[in-house]
Amino acid sequence: MRFGLFTTFVIAVLLPVVVGAQSLGDLGGIGSSFTLSAAPQYPTPYSKATLSFLSSSLDLINATVTVTANGKRIYKGSVQPVAVTLGRGGSVVNVTATISSGGVNYSQTLSIQPQEVSLIAEPISSAPPLYPGKPLVPFEGSVRVVAVANLKNASGASLEPTALAYSWTVDGVQIANSSGIGKEAIMVASPLQYRERTVSVAVMSTDGSLIGGASLSLSPLEPSVQMYENDPLLGILYDHALSDRYTITGAESTLYAAPFSLPTTSGAPLIRWFLNGALAQTGSSITLRPTGSGEGSASLSLVASAGAYTTATANLSLSFGAKPGFNFFGL
Repeated sequence: MRFGLFTTFVIAVLLPVVVGAQSLGDLGGIGSSFTLSAAPQYPTPYSKATLSFLSSSLDLINATVTVTANGKRIYKGSVQPVAVTLGRGGSVVNVTATISSGGVNYSQTLSIQPQEVSLIAEPISSAPPLYPGKPLVPFEGSVRVVAVANLKNASGASLEPTALAYSWTVDGVQIANSSGIGKEAIMVASPLQYRERTVSVAVMSTDGSLIGGASLSLSPLEPSVQMYENDPLLGILYDHALSDRYTITGAESTLYAAPFSLPTTSGAPLIRWFLNGALAQTGSSITLRPTGSGEGSASLSLVASAGAYTTATANLSLSFGAKPGFNFFGL
């Protein structure tokens, strides 16, 4: 899954099938005549797993297959993918597939045990205080990825997450120094612009009897900065971002800058205000006080930056000094 806006991706992906293959009635008793596999690799509780059959020695086109799940026949017919319904987390479904070809039966078995593992991406990037959403994956920044594992044994008892072993992989490369018992989180560098980064984890019980995993994809998106009016009585008016034009109606107005999804690995973004092209102030707020008695206009620019290449800008056309209008009754 992609995690751009978080959107929060919460991604719930679940644990791999536990495969125990056994060959019965193979011609000549040598090797396995076909392979039996299940997908997805990490099935979720109460989902379906799809069985697939592959053989280099049997004529599967002219063969038939019988599939049983926990002793109950669920399919009989031509050799094709077969869906198996799974139960709660930790429950085991024992599958037996018997292929009949040329008057001879060949059997394979496997066990599928769905488990629950979720990956949560936490971008290390800026967002305004009390912002209800999640920031984006930043350019030139980092993302903390947390694994929430809920491994259960066949009886339904959950294992303590801190006692599980976590093996992290980033873009297909195992990260040994971030893996180990109780290492539920990893810090990952943001991918380059227009690229993706895949983060995967395998989670295993200490005795190796239960194993699962999950993966997610990270994609960076453009950062942004917004201007808001800071009302002396109501505070920052987050419900209305300023754009295009803004009229200063009183003796002064205070504006607030809110940078979204700029990396904060090395601290808060640098915010600079420019009035008519000249640097006027740095910091998250600026107070504008028109002088003189006539009407006027000015341009206000805002630049938020983090690092050498990650910036976001906003522009506003200011007007001030206009007299309030009157209605027909002079009110």
